[in-house]
Amino acid sequence: MGLFFGGDEERFIPGVRKGGFARYKEILEANWKIFFLVGFIALAFHIPLAAGLVYAVGAKSSLAVIGAGLIGGAIAGPGYAGLADLIMRRLRDDKGDWTVCWKRSFRQNWKASLLPGAVQGLFLALIVFAGALIFWGAAPISIGTLLLLALSILLGTMVLTAWWPQVVTFEQKAPQQVKNAVLFSVFHFGKVLLSALLQIVWWSVLALFMPWTAFVVPFIGLWYILFVALHLIYPALDADFHIEEQIEEKFPGRLGD
Repeated sequence: MGLFFGGDEERFIPGVRKGGFARYKEILEANWKIFFLVGFIALAFHIPLAAGLVYAVGAKSSLAVIGAGLIGGAIAGPGYAGLADLIMRRLRDDKGDWTVCWKRSFRQNWKASLLPGAVQGLFLALIVFAGALIFWGAAPISIGTLLLLALSILLGTMVLTAWWPQVVTFEQKAPQQVKNAVLFSVFHFGKVLLSALLQIVWWSVLALFMPWTAFVVPFIGLWYILFVALHLIYPALDADFHIEEQIEEKFPGRLGD
């Protein structure tokens, strides 16, 4: 796992929260096996979405693409929420048993995760279909169209990146969460932009080098990039939304258990 952890020249002091790359290494070294297991579960929730998209794109049907994205995304939502919830817990040093955390997350978040899951599924479906249309097109696509598509993908990824942590942390109406996600992306543009770009590059590389990269997806495809993305924005999330402060007030002693 040296690819992800780096060297072992740094030593961690128990009870002291580090920052930056040292913090990244500390959390990853302690939790990568758990992230893998929960990531594999989340990946299983995405099978209907993947199957629906394969069928819809093969049928060249825009209606089937939309339906596959919405329905498959809604099914994938609770699994993705479970993964995001566990990563958020580890980022705030919640050391609870992962099976208990996942079950609690599923009970608490499955309904709230249906809408963002459907939105994310539709977002992905439209990207895949747009890519297929470009591939099928007889005439070369214009630079302006490519730039518009790239900008749409970037902005959509930024909003989704800031939306999911709220889904698994707060009980709020979806419109308020989306509003918060947009404002958070504006006020922390650099962090959210970097987080979104890393996700886009990650999935683009995996897609472009298929089928050779297919073996990577079950092992690190889903959980690793989500961990990196949330790790980058978590300090800003906690500063703006007072996540740890609110949890400590509501559940004294929960953090660090």
